[in-house]
Amino acid sequence: MTDTEAVSDREPRGRQDKGNVFSRLALFIRQVVAELRKVIWPTRKELIAYTTVVVIFVLIMAGIIAGYDYVFTRGVLLIFG
Repeated sequence: MTDTEAVSDREPRGRQDKGNVFSRLALFIRQVVAELRKVIWPTRKELIAYTTVVVIFVLIMAGIIAGYDYVFTRGVLLIFG
């Protein structure tokens, strides 16, 4: 058997069986916790500032859309009665 045959007989990387479903689930949860420890969480002050910015932006966009809706509704009613 040559090296190329040995490589082609193997399963693709990441497809090998790594245990039963419970061991894979435990591995997944450990990896999630490890990644969450790397996250830089915002401070309370930053969180309040970001939330305020988002709420104000959403209110402004809702106002713009409501204004366009009103103008277009009046225009359609004016044209088509």
